[in-house]
Amino acid sequence: MTAPSESPWLVHGGTAASLDRTTGCPVGRERESDEVRGRLGDPAGPRMVLVRGERGAGRSAFLHALGERLRAEGTPVLAVGCVPGDEARPLLLALRLVMALEEHLSGTAHQRAAKPVTEALHAAERRDGIAMGALLRAALARSAPVVVELDDLHLADADSLAVLRGTDFARVPSSARLLASAVGRGERSTRGRNGHEAAPDTRGAADDEGRTPPRRGAAGAPEQQADVPWAHTIVLSRLGPDETAAAVARRLRATPDSGLSRRIRELTHGVPGAIDALLTGWTREGAIRVADGHAFIGVRTPTPVLPDGDRFVGALDALSEPCRVVAGALSILWPLGGRAAQLIPAATGLSAGTVGDAIRELIDAEIVDVRPGFDGAGAGGWTFAVALTAHAVRERLGPLERSRLSATAVEAVWADRDAAGIAYEAGPAVEALSDEADAVAYLADRVAEAGHLVDRDRAVQELTAAAKRLHPDSEGRGVLRWCRAVGNLVERPEDRVRALQRYAKAAYQAGDYRTARTIAESILRDRADVLGTHALQDTANLFTAATANDSDWRALSRLATAQWWDELRLPDLVAVTGRALALCGLARWQEALDLLARTEEVWATDVRGRVKPEYFRAVAEMVLGRPERFRRAPALCEAPDLGAEHVYALATTMFDELLSGRDLDAAEDLLAAQGLTPDRLQPHSVFLRRHLQGRWDEALEPARWMLANNRIHTPAADGCLIPARTAEILLARGRTTSARRLLDSVRDRGRPEYSLDAVEAEVQRALGDPNGAEKTLRRGLDAADAHGHVAGVDELWAALAEVYAQTGHTGEALTCLERLERISDRTGGGRTRLRFLLASARVLRQDSPGTARDGLREAVALARSRSQPFETALTLVAAADAGAGPPTLLHEAYELFGMTGSALARFRTRAAMREAGITVPGRARATAENERLLATLIAEGLTNRQIATVLRLSEDAVANRLSRLFARTGLRSRTEVVTAVLTGRPDRRLAPEPWSSSSAAHLV
Repeated sequence: MTAPSESPWLVHGGTAASLDRTTGCPVGRERESDEVRGRLGDPAGPRMVLVRGERGAGRSAFLHALGERLRAEGTPVLAVGCVPGDEARPLLLALRLVMALEEHLSGTAHQRAAKPVTEALHAAERRDGIAMGALLRAALARSAPVVVELDDLHLADADSLAVLRGTDFARVPSSARLLASAVGRGERSTRGRNGHEAAPDTRGAADDEGRTPPRRGAAGAPEQQADVPWAHTIVLSRLGPDETAAAVARRLRATPDSGLSRRIRELTHGVPGAIDALLTGWTREGAIRVADGHAFIGVRTPTPVLPDGDRFVGALDALSEPCRVVAGALSILWPLGGRAAQLIPAATGLSAGTVGDAIRELIDAEIVDVRPGFDGAGAGGWTFAVALTAHAVRERLGPLERSRLSATAVEAVWADRDAAGIAYEAGPAVEALSDEADAVAYLADRVAEAGHLVDRDRAVQELTAAAKRLHPDSEGRGVLRWCRAVGNLVERPEDRVRALQRYAKAAYQAGDYRTARTIAESILRDRADVLGTHALQDTANLFTAATANDSDWRALSRLATAQWWDELRLPDLVAVTGRALALCGLARWQEALDLLARTEEVWATDVRGRVKPEYFRAVAEMVLGRPERFRRAPALCEAPDLGAEHVYALATTMFDELLSGRDLDAAEDLLAAQGLTPDRLQPHSVFLRRHLQGRWDEALEPARWMLANNRIHTPAADGCLIPARTAEILLARGRTTSARRLLDSVRDRGRPEYSLDAVEAEVQRALGDPNGAEKTLRRGLDAADAHGHVAGVDELWAALAEVYAQTGHTGEALTCLERLERISDRTGGGRTRLRFLLASARVLRQDSPGTARDGLREAVALARSRSQPFETALTLVAAADAGAGPPTLLHEAYELFGMTGSALARFRTRAAMREAGITVPGRARATAENERLLATLIAEGLTNRQIATVLRLSEDAVANRLSRLFARTGLRSRTEVVTAVLTGRPDRRLAPEPWSSSSAAHLV
């Protein structure tokens, strides 16, 4: 059986992706494969099928996969391929065809094979196309049923192609069929870069004298137009977005997340060869990480440069020098549309005529495409057929050449803006880029590359404005890069320090905490005299936060001392702010409060300076059980006196803190009050919000990304929220081992981890280990007591009370309830009150059933008011189970569990509904859910006894269910069940959870 350690479980850091090179029908080509198979098998069908496709379309892979399919069906297949150099050997392909067919004769004709082969050799030596054509027709007539593969027909010699064109297959009775492939998009419409239909390709049209000009091949030799008039042609178009994602999933054996899919689509335009090249580059560098069967890549991961010898690079290298020069210029200037052709001559020194000829040659070679709206004069402009090629060309330019071309682009855009009277804050006018953010990023990138070749002051203004416009740059368009460029452009020392400060902030936002720390510390140590007190306060705050997020607890402990700050001789406000934040980061809350109380006259002097210390005090008091000040903080009364950047940072930090306390309504009110939309939230905030909203499938995507990319920190007091709540989801879906492994992988011990302890105890309880759960909860409570924690500890006390009630230790359970009630009365939080009511009902159910029921009725009303589906469902089940509401509450809970995809809770609710005499809706659906949950538990490595504990069944019942699973699905062992779950084999009838479109996505 596959061990859990060998499976792609969700753990901190993920695992590096690798490529699956197994063959099979290429993704997205199933329809074409069926069409070709049908035509070749039709006695009245075409004698030759020609498969065309642009460079990288996967013609050879398609041909070989189809050949294997035909062989598997019993059809003989002969491979007669063409390779570079064949075009220089007249009649070589025709000779190979004759020889192959003569070796596959029918009946008595086999005895006459030697003479035709000899005659064919002589015909090739004499370059006698007429004789060779006759020999080919004779071989076809004598051939037994066979399919002959002719791969890369465009590399064949011209004489052989003439023989094929001149052979009237309709008059040659034969059982042989030809299956050929050739480069070229053909005359049929093909999908463009966005999957839409593009205009028919007419670039291979005959010249004025009726000749079809050859194209240049990858090796520099002429490529013949491999058109055969009597052949049926099928064009392999580009893959659409869904097909691209499916192809990537097959290669990586993992489902790509939306960010990875989007980047691959943008860089490859759905060309399979480009997809493979891109994935090869990224996997070679270990850039793609896999967590929980999903593949991710950092938003700022650089695009790999195609190596020498790559098909796309080779196609350009085979062209003339002017073509390569123009391609290099276009790689930078193409977003300027038709104007690019006007700018290239001056930028490269080539004449306008040479540039025009080169562009036409690039189009003919299918390296560059004409943009929609092209009017013959270049008005529409051009794009690269594959964006990955443009990147490779641009990266091969020398630094000076890139700077010069970028400066050309910048000056052109600035001139247009000046003429139109448009300020730089309004954004650039880049005609080929319709997306405003892409246009902003394009111009900023060009300014950064142009460097000192353009006006420095204006460049700094441009880059600074772009960074502000795209903050917080969740798409990774380049804010960090632009801030770094500003630091290189400014000349005055004071301006340079401010630029470095912005760079440090951008690095922090990008998750590059080491860079943020280094820059911030250098400013505090060496350039403190340049910045004002408030700017230094921001820098100290940034430095301390980056140190905490870097999990450098030893360094953070030094920052919590007065000595460290005294050595820098910074203003008292700066030192107090940095030290207080360090104490908070170390969960030394009372010490932070004492420091702030002693120094209030230092930091409470003005609105701007007191915002951060005041917030630290509010959070510290909340953690210690006094939340009144924090509950006033979200009003952000100081917002009018703060800049937009500070309001954003403070509001989003508060937002996370509110979600940490599971106060979704207050968090949503904060967003609305500050005019912040969800799209401006960082991934950790998005996850926490979706988790409480019950949108668990959507929540898991950012969670997996953060875990795979080591970005699990949040600015909230509880730094373990991301893994803890992700583990909650996994446990609710029956993934007990995955939840436990995730918790183990993020343990740090640098600070209290009570939220991890709470979930770990839930896992232990699910697996029937109440003693282990008690130890885990006690460990968490001891750590919380050592640091004075009160906020969030209610979860531990409530769980411990339930554990004691379960094991019959009523006295200990009542003691836990007393502690929990004191916390509830002290903090007044809705979540804490709800946990107290639910735990009380569990403890008092036997001795005081009336009190328990009254508490549960209050709990139901409270849970409904909080509008959190999973929390509400748990409350409804508890109420129905204790008779505090009608049994129909179970049906409502059942639907809510389905909304979140809580397979385990849903299974248990089904059992409760049957016991209460309530009909479970959808018998077939329920059966499918049961089987999927059983398979998941098996894949998690649980024994039958453990599964019985989790499902609250007998071992015999589990064995019977497993037997029925084997019988229905055709699976024969637990090992095959694990394989089916982990690979999502389509030939298995193991149904996914019906409530979720992506619940089985990790089972690629």
